[in-house]
Amino acid sequence: MANSADTKDREIIMSRLIDAPRDLVWEAMTKPEHVVHWWGPNGFTNTLEKLDFRVGGEWHHVMHGPDGRDYPSRGVYTAIEKPHRIEFCTGGTYKGDPKAMFEAIWTFEAVAAQTKVTIHLLFPNAQARNMAVEKIGAIEGGNQTLARLANYVIKIWRNGSSRRTPRYMGVRPSR
Repeated sequence: MANSADTKDREIIMSRLIDAPRDLVWEAMTKPEHVVHWWGPNGFTNTLEKLDFRVGGEWHHVMHGPDGRDYPSRGVYTAIEKPHRIEFCTGGTYKGDPKAMFEAIWTFEAVAAQTKVTIHLLFPNAQARNMAVEKIGAIEGGNQTLARLANYVIKIWRNGSSRRTPRYMGVRPSR
């Protein structure tokens, strides 16, 4: 998924510098006991139904909105390069699946003792991208998700441990 002239109108790219080492940020993105605490925009909680972190593995979760609505999501991991890059498609079952809502690439770049996380979303067409931006608030929501990840990881890092009491699949954290 290259940033080229023929995909630019279908892309959203967001990034954030997180004041924590890459290995810890990677763990927060790949372990269900962490993801459940920070995934999604402000005010959302999550129920993880499945997180099979491997190429071809599935990720099923429900985001519970502050409005009381549930937003189920299913994705498939299409590429993993530890600790640099994760690719997945949401709504589809393989990279390039025409049924996919979007394809995502998350990159993790070590910058001294910090980590630059970049989210690159590619939609099937410009209309789908524009709908995600205008009706769903994808850019604001993505930036809030990155902020929640940063706050969660920094809290763990300052507590001196990335090991937390495990959250088991299907269990929602308290608000």
